[in-house]
Amino acid sequence: MSKKAIEKKFAGFLFDVDGTLTSTNELIFASFNHVAEKYLNKKYTPKELIALFGPPEDDIIRELVGKDYDQAHKDYFDFYFSHHTALADLYPGIKDILLSIKDSGTPLGVFTGKGKKATEITLKVLGIHHYFDMIVTGDDVENFKPAPDGILKFVDKFNLPKEKVLLIGDAPADIKAARSAGVKIASVVWDSYAKEIVVDSKADFLFHTVDELKGFITDSLK
Repeated sequence: MSKKAIEKKFAGFLFDVDGTLTSTNELIFASFNHVAEKYLNKKYTPKELIALFGPPEDDIIRELVGKDYDQAHKDYFDFYFSHHTALADLYPGIKDILLSIKDSGTPLGVFTGKGKKATEITLKVLGIHHYFDMIVTGDDVENFKPAPDGILKFVDKFNLPKEKVLLIGDAPADIKAARSAGVKIASVVWDSYAKEIVVDSKADFLFHTVDELKGFITDSLK
C-alpha cells in the first residue's frame, strides 16, 4: 500500500452540519429574521447574521431580544421546524456517504455549533440522526468552535488516535478547530459562505463536490 493510501485510512469521521451535510443556511437566516422582524422591527442581511454565528441559537436569540427571550425562543423554533421541509435538505449523495461509513463500523460523529434542539430537528427531519454514534452540539461544550472541545470529546469517547480522525466541515472555524485538536481536516466548499477564505487556508483535503468527497471516503474505507 502506498504512503498516500495509508494516509487516507481513518479511524473516525466527524462532520459539521450546516453547509456540509445539509443546505440549512437559508432556513437559519429566515428563522432569525422571523424573530428580528417581530421583536426588533428589522431584518438582517446574511452577512450580518453570519457575523453572529459561533454560540448556539439560544445565546444569539437572548443577545438579540433580551427580556423577550422566552417567547422569541419559541417563535424561532416553531418557524425553524415548520419551514424545515420547504427551506432545507440534504445535499444529494450525503446519505450514501454516511451509510458507507456506518456500514464499515468506523465511528461516525457530528460536531456542530448549532444548539442541541436545532441539531435534533435537522438530523431527524432529514432522516440521518440514526447514522451517528455521537452528536456534539454547541450546547455540549464549554468553548464553542473554533475551540476543539467537541473533537476531543469524540476522540476520547472512542479512544482514537488523533492523526487518524477526519473532521469534514465548510467553515474557517472547522479548520482552526481541527488544527487545535491535532486531527485532519477536509474542507468542503459546495455551499460554504466563506469559500475563498477556506480555500486559501490550505486544509489537508479540499472537496468542491459531494461526489469528490464520496470517492475519497469510499477509497479510505477499502
